[in-house]
Amino acid sequence: MSSAFPRPRSRVLAHATALVSTCLVVLPAVAQSRSDSPLPPVTVQAPDQAARPAPARPKPRAASQSTRAVRSAAPAAQPSSAPAVSEIARGPALTVLTVQQALADIQQAPGGVALVPANAYRNSTVASTIKDILDYVPGVFAQPKWGDDTRLSIRGSGLSRNFHLRGVQLYMDGIPINTADGYGDFQEIDPTAYNYVAVYKGANALQYGANSLGGAINFVTKTGRDPFPNGVSVDAGAFGYRRLQANAGGVNGAWDGYVTASTQAAEGFRNHSDGEAHRLSANIGYQITPDIETRFYLNANHVRQRIPGSVTRDVALNAPQTAAANNVALDQQRNIDTVRLANKTTIRFDNTVVDFGAFGVDRHLMHPIFQWLDYRYQDYGGFAKVTDDRIIGGYRNRLVAGINLLNGRLDNKQYVNIAGQKGALASSSLDKSTNTAFYVEDSFYVLPNVALVAGTQFLHATRDRRDRFLSDGDQSGSTTFNLWSPKGGLLWQIDPNWQAFANVSRSAEVPSFGESASGPGIPFIPFTSIRPQRATTYEIGTRGRRPDLTWDLSLYRAEIKDELLCLYSAFGNCNVTNADRTMHQGVEAGLGVTLFKHLFERAGAPDRLWLNMAYTLNDFRFDGDARFGNNLLPGAPRHYLRAELLYKNPNGFYMGPNVEWVPQAYYVDSANTLQTEPYALLGLKAGIDNGGPYSIYIEGRNLLNKSYIASASIIDKANANSPLFEPGTGRAVYAGFKARW
Repeated sequence: MSSAFPRPRSRVLAHATALVSTCLVVLPAVAQSRSDSPLPPVTVQAPDQAARPAPARPKPRAASQSTRAVRSAAPAAQPSSAPAVSEIARGPALTVLTVQQALADIQQAPGGVALVPANAYRNSTVASTIKDILDYVPGVFAQPKWGDDTRLSIRGSGLSRNFHLRGVQLYMDGIPINTADGYGDFQEIDPTAYNYVAVYKGANALQYGANSLGGAINFVTKTGRDPFPNGVSVDAGAFGYRRLQANAGGVNGAWDGYVTASTQAAEGFRNHSDGEAHRLSANIGYQITPDIETRFYLNANHVRQRIPGSVTRDVALNAPQTAAANNVALDQQRNIDTVRLANKTTIRFDNTVVDFGAFGVDRHLMHPIFQWLDYRYQDYGGFAKVTDDRIIGGYRNRLVAGINLLNGRLDNKQYVNIAGQKGALASSSLDKSTNTAFYVEDSFYVLPNVALVAGTQFLHATRDRRDRFLSDGDQSGSTTFNLWSPKGGLLWQIDPNWQAFANVSRSAEVPSFGESASGPGIPFIPFTSIRPQRATTYEIGTRGRRPDLTWDLSLYRAEIKDELLCLYSAFGNCNVTNADRTMHQGVEAGLGVTLFKHLFERAGAPDRLWLNMAYTLNDFRFDGDARFGNNLLPGAPRHYLRAELLYKNPNGFYMGPNVEWVPQAYYVDSANTLQTEPYALLGLKAGIDNGGPYSIYIEGRNLLNKSYIASASIIDKANANSPLFEPGTGRAVYAGFKARW
């Protein structure tokens, strides 16, 4: 790495691994080795690993235990396929759901959701970006641009956002990663740190605010009470990539603790794309009583990353390693330091669980691009949630209600960028955002296995800007939004491992400070004139599992008013404003199936050939727009397929090819004049992972060294020289080793 990168706070995070190493010596003396035999996640994946002994759990109070036992003994109102919250939702750590508990909880949603446990990707891939986590979740399009930065869209969310994330709310242990006005970045995501990742599509994320078309993703770290709390891993591969990660945890009476840290660096496939990152996550829990627990969280990140920039279609396909000349001349970078602190407390009653907590985030973005952006974020908030699951008049009723607060201020300064160094001040403002969301959802079981679900969410949000640089005019202003998002649905538990669902929901996405329009030849639209994006979504689907088959299918249609889209451009930059009416509809299909069994192992546990697929059909278009008619919306492929064929032996050995296929080019402009190019990528991976203390893998990506366009920015009307394209990475091989205990 060049010494040109600034390094505030770096000593703390650079030595994070040393901290974990110390913990590895201290904590095993009190660690309790425990494990949960993983239940099938909603995400289609390879067959489960060998079961391990179940962990011991804290003994609940006699009264609570007796009440829960009586309630679970009523089969007519409490079928085994839909257990009560007090049975599924707490233990061994009250504040954090295990993988099995999270799976049972997420399947209470009558719509598209997915749960990705760490063992679905962590031990068999390099797991360097969010794409590695979400690759086999249908409906999700995630493509890395450079370093950790990724273009993420769920059901067509945030297609117009050429930089930062828009339209999906990211959480870490339930704590917002997005800024208070809605932006998000992926550089704070460490794929090695999580026990599982929960994906809530669209308004199925009601408990997180449900104010966006894409929904929410929650990244959940382990606790000291989880199995295998101690471990170390080493990964290395193409383009100078190397990573060291370590974690430690354990239990001492009522206390438990867990800490994980990683340090990584890469030269990058493209020129001017080198970067490094040091990340730390930790939590400490204390069980005040068997039914009361509090947990404190710390997350810190120190990231330094150069930006190669977008290039023309010709350069992306014929000289993909080339960086944009202006990015090199200005030494463009995205550098982030963050510290996140939080507390969550859980109280369990006989039929009710109460969660509440608070958090604070300090983030410093140092971002030399066309100007030198110096942004200091201070976000804070709190949450409270009540989950009540009881029998009312002989019928099961599950009520979830809560409040989320996310407020923040942004000290926003921009300077002239002089070859990567600060020049004269070019703009300055103080931006303040508040968001208060109330939500309630009730599931009433009219039959033991059929629930009618109804809910609503109310969002009160404000955006206030005080311009402190008036030589170019006063851009001060404020807006207030009051938005309702009702929903209704049906959840049918056909049998213990098969669900069908349907829902109708509303969502409303509040604009950020970045939505506006100005420039030569285009209308001037201040951020105070941008309306919230509203959508009504209709959805039906089914998910389930058989011994040699898993499936996950959703069909949806979203009718959107005032979608936040790129309708104008100036100097090649997208100006996001409100479209009139648009439509997003599609099919999300996941399939896992055993094609053959007992190929070589004739006795005992079978070996098998397992096919795993995730297919997404995207049909996004304008709906009678005055300028673009019924054109297709740019920014996402119509068809996207991810599939792998794995031979899996019961001794833990696996091997097989995989493919990523975009069979049809997609447009990058609203005028539908410029397209990407279809592509198919071939990969191969092999390794040994039997669920025990050691695992090893080797993975090859893009083995045919195909030049392709991984992602693209969008614009209103493009031409052949529009620099909108992000080349995909060439042939790469990675390998890694992991130990855990």
